Amino acid sequence: MLMLFLVALASATLLPGGSEVWLARLWCQGESWWLLWTVASVGNTLGSLVNVGLGRYARHFEKRRWFPVSRQGLARAEGWYLRFGEWSLLASWVPVVGDPLTVLAGILRLPWWRATLLIALAKSARYALVLCLAGAWLAPLCA
Repeated sequence: MLMLFLVALASATLLPGGSEVWLARLWCQGESWWLLWTVASVGNTLGSLVNVGLGRYARHFEKRRWFPVSRQGLARAEGWYLRFGEWSLLASWVPVVGDPLTVLAGILRLPWWRATLLIALAKSARYALVLCLAGAWLAPLCA
């Protein structure tokens, strides 16, 4: 379970990961689905909150030459985020798109409680779906 938590946490940051594979593997080994769902959801949510924190802190460095995003790029991202609003965090589970969304939520100073609620909802729904798909497709292979 600790490894699932760590992989889920790392997968939500800008690091690559494969928490769904770990989740399905442990489910196949007979682990409790609700415990797997809880551990993966909490770990992945905390990982995304690390991204939110990084975004909040990164704003201090936006005027430095080495800052990885140009002013125009940051303005474009802010415009997109303001257009779709904080509800865009419901897509925080989507690969490639989700991590920048959580960083952007931090840059734009979305209140922690709202970021946590929206991210937790998205991440929990994804892991529930993964467990449902594991039950439907992997059950015959797990025996």
